[in-house]
Amino acid sequence: MKKVLLLIIAVCFTVFSFAQDAAEKINQANEALKGKDYAKALELYEDAMSNLGDVQVPDAINYNIGLAAYNSDNFEKAILYFDKAIIAEANISKAHDYKARSYNKLKDYVNTVASYEAAIASSEGDTKGLVYNAAIAAYRGKLDDKAVALFAQSVESGYKGETAQYYKSAVLRRQNKTDEYKAALVKGAELFPGDKKICPALAKIYVSEGNALYKAGAAILSAANEKVNAGTLKTDEAAYAAEVDKAKVEFKAAIEVLEKAKKADASNANAQTLIDACAAVL
Repeated sequence: MKKVLLLIIAVCFTVFSFAQDAAEKINQANEALKGKDYAKALELYEDAMSNLGDVQVPDAINYNIGLAAYNSDNFEKAILYFDKAIIAEANISKAHDYKARSYNKLKDYVNTVASYEAAIASSEGDTKGLVYNAAIAAYRGKLDDKAVALFAQSVESGYKGETAQYYKSAVLRRQNKTDEYKAALVKGAELFPGDKKICPALAKIYVSEGNALYKAGAAILSAANEKVNAGTLKTDEAAYAAEVDKAKVEFKAAIEVLEKAKKADASNANAQTLIDACAAVL
C-alpha cells in the first residue's frame, strides 16, 4: 500500500469568480489526492494552477501535485513538480525520494541514485531504506563501485543484510574481481550462515577450486603412468613413488577445499563426487 504524505495548503483568493473556481479546484484536488484518485487530482491541480488569477498559492503545493503525478504514472511531470517543491523547501527529503522513484520507473539509474543520495543527505530520519534502494538502483545501472559501497552500508546497518551482501558479491563478480568476490561470499557465509543464495554460490567456488586440484593430481598420475607404459619408468622406482606423492598432495588439498564446499552447501552433489574420486586414489 502506497503511503502518501500530503501538505496542507492554505489558499488565499479574491472575490472574483475565476479565483473562487481555482481555489475550489485546488480543494477538490486535495480531496481527490486523499482519496487516492490520483489522475483526477493531477487534472484538477493543473487546471487550477493554469488559471490562478489573483489566487495566492504557496509553492509547497507542488509537492502534492508531484504526488498526484507520480501515483498516476506521470513520472516526467512528477520530477518537474518535485523539483519545484524542493526549491520551495517543502518536504525536501521526501521530494528527493519521490524524484528517485520516478527516475527509477523511467530506468534512469544515474539520476535515481543521485536523487536517493540527495534524499539521504537532506533527511533527518532513518535513511537505511534509502541507502538500500540507492544500492539497488546503482546495481541496475551498473554503477558498480557505487553499488558496492552502498550495499556495504546496508550490510553494516543491518538493513536487508543478506540480500545486500549477496548483491555486493554479484557486483564484484561482474567487475571480474575474483578474489574480492570470493571474500565477499566468505564474509557473507560467516555473517549469514545457511543463506540460500550466498552459501551455494560460495560452495560452487570451492567445488571449482577442488576440481582444479583434483585435475592437477590426476594429470601428475597420468603422466607418470604414461612413462610406465612407455617403459621409461617402473612402478617400483623411487621416481614413480615421488610422482604419486606429488599427486596425493593435490588430492588431499582438493578434499580440504571440497569439505568447505559441503559445509557451505550440503546439497552440492559435485562436492561429494569429487571427494570420493580423490579418496579412491589416496
